[in-house]
Amino acid sequence: MDTTTVVSTGTEGKTWGGGNEPLKASYGKMMMWFFIVSDALTFSGFLAAYGFSRFKFMDTWPIADEVFTHVPFFHGNYPMYYVAFMTFVLIMSSVTMVLAVDAGHQMKKAKVTWYMFFTVIGGIIFLGSQAWEWGTFIKGDFGAVQTNGGNILQFVDTDGQRVALGDFVVAEHKERIQDQRKLGIWYTGESSALPSYTIEEVLHGLEQNEHVLVRTQTINKHGHKTVLSRAESIKQIKDNGKRVVEGANLEVNEYGSPLFADFFFFITGFHGFHVLSGVVINIIIFFNVILGTYERRKNYEMVEKVGLYWHFVDLVWVFVFTFFYLV
Repeated sequence: MDTTTVVSTGTEGKTWGGGNEPLKASYGKMMMWFFIVSDALTFSGFLAAYGFSRFKFMDTWPIADEVFTHVPFFHGNYPMYYVAFMTFVLIMSSVTMVLAVDAGHQMKKAKVTWYMFFTVIGGIIFLGSQAWEWGTFIKGDFGAVQTNGGNILQFVDTDGQRVALGDFVVAEHKERIQDQRKLGIWYTGESSALPSYTIEEVLHGLEQNEHVLVRTQTINKHGHKTVLSRAESIKQIKDNGKRVVEGANLEVNEYGSPLFADFFFFITGFHGFHVLSGVVINIIIFFNVILGTYERRKNYEMVEKVGLYWHFVDLVWVFVFTFFYLV
C-alpha cells in the first residue's frame, strides 16, 4: 500500500491568474513599457559613448556656453537662454499631457481636447526651435582656422572676446577655383561651398589688426581656452593654417573637436525624431478625441499610452540637456 502523504499547500491546480492585465496593466500599456525600456537602453548607450569621448578629449572639448549663445531675433551673447526655453516648453508639454490623462480618467472630453492641443503645440515649438538651433550651429557665427594637425584656431580680442573673421579679414576680389578630380591626381574632395576667405587673407588681416589674437582649443587649468601672443598667433596661422572653417558639419567644427558636432547631430537628431513621432501620434489621438472615438469606448487609455511615450521623450531630453549643455 502506498503510504505517501500529500501535503496541501493551497496552490494545487492554480496558475497565474493575471489574464491579459498583468500588474493591473493592459496589454497595450505593457508593450509600451517594453518599448520604453529598450529605447532607454539605446539612448543610454549613445550618451555613454558621448561621455567617454568627452572624457578622453576633455582638454579640447568645446565649451557649451560659447557654442549655444544665440536667441532668435536678438543679436548678442545669451549663453544657454534659448536652450533653457526649449527645455521649459517640452517639460510644460509633459504637464499638459498629465492633465489630459487625468481628464480622460474623469471622462471629460473637452478638457482632454484642450490639453492634447497644448501638448501638440509644445512639441511643435520644440521641434521648430531645435531646427533653428541646428541651422545656427551649421552656419556658424565667427569662423576659425583648422591646422594641419586638425586643431581649431579661433580669434579673440585683447579682452578675450570672440572676433568674427568678417571683422578683420577682407576678401580679395579674385577668382577662386574649387578643387575637382580632373584638376589633379591627389584630389581628396572639398566641401560643396568654398569658405568666404582663404588662409592668406586671414593671415593678412591678422597682421593688419594688432588687437586680434589666436586662441587654441586647448583648455587651461583655469577652465579657459589658451590665448597666444601676437607673435605666436601669426606664426600659428602662417606655419600651420590649413583651411578656413565656417560653422559645423560632420567633417569640421569651428567650435572645436568635430567629434562634438558628430555626437550633437546624431543624438539630438535621434531625439528630435522621437519628438516628431510623438507629435504625429498626438495629432492622431487629438483628432480621435474630437471625433469621440474614446468617448464611445468608455475609456481614454490611448491617451494614457501615448502619454507614457511623451513623458519618456521629455525625460530623455533632460539627460541630453544635462550632458550637452550643462556638464
